[in-house]
Amino acid sequence: MIIIDKAILHILDFNSGMTVYSDEELTIQDSIETFLLKHIEKSWGSQEAKPGTFYDDSSFQKMMGEYLAGDMSFVPFSKAVTHMLEDAFTHAEEMASADVIVADVRIDDQRQIAVFKSNSHIGYTHQVNQTENGIKNEIINHYSIMPNLTQKMDEFAFINTETKAISVNSKKYTIDGNSIYVFPEILLECSLAPSPKEAIKNLSKTAAKVAEAYGQDKVSTEAAVKSYVAENMQESDELDLVDAGKEIFRENPAMQADFDNAIKDAGFTEPVKMDQEATIKKVCKHKLKTDTGIELTIPTDYFDNTEYVEFNNNDDGTLSITLKHIANIVNRG
Repeated sequence: MIIIDKAILHILDFNSGMTVYSDEELTIQDSIETFLLKHIEKSWGSQEAKPGTFYDDSSFQKMMGEYLAGDMSFVPFSKAVTHMLEDAFTHAEEMASADVIVADVRIDDQRQIAVFKSNSHIGYTHQVNQTENGIKNEIINHYSIMPNLTQKMDEFAFINTETKAISVNSKKYTIDGNSIYVFPEILLECSLAPSPKEAIKNLSKTAAKVAEAYGQDKVSTEAAVKSYVAENMQESDELDLVDAGKEIFRENPAMQADFDNAIKDAGFTEPVKMDQEATIKKVCKHKLKTDTGIELTIPTDYFDNTEYVEFNNNDDGTLSITLKHIANIVNRG
């Protein structure tokens, strides 16, 4: 359950050179409440968000502590947060006007400080003009469209007020010639661990490279990766990529060693916290596309079961796929 206790919107309009800081909180009701709830829910469940840990000298952590202790009220706190973002983006080559929302929320009974940044998007809307001949309706560009309920916020951060655990999704900007992730490096001042999405991507990519180097089939290896992840997520909410490599290449110590070295070089030295339900949903199916344009979606549980699916290498070097025990076919075209 998500409960929004406080929220405020500040506007960073770099196109006009004018920023507008709100002196009052948003009224959390009706369409505003729906908008905030949908985006909080969507961002909170993002598999792209990375867990973070504050540096000891983090200015944001100190400022948040003052707010939580009652030494700073919500509106000044939100303005200070937004001002830090304004200072950073003013010096960014990719400077874009944006809306910043700061909120004090409870998610599953855990209090979180949330910061959202939504770049202003160009959209089309109508405009009604009064002319000497009457009303003339026109279509115009609008330069400050916020994301609708099916879209994502460009960047966001959640900070657990009790544990100080951070979840952040950020973009890279060029500031003074350096590539910088503004949210973690300038705003929050925290270190980041890999995201669940990065963990799955690197596991699949590294396993495929190792398989190819040893002349093994990448498709079968990818299926083995998904099977391992699906089984592992049934029992744990952590994914240890090193352990995954040991199991996927359990019959070949040399491949295990190569995988282990590659995955550690990529920065995966510790288990990655995962969303069990979302991860299982992601790996429950295996999609294939042949060079002839045929596409197949096979449940991961069936991939290695020759009672239902069988892969055969033909004498001419091509591959055949046999689907078995089909009682009915439904046309979904």
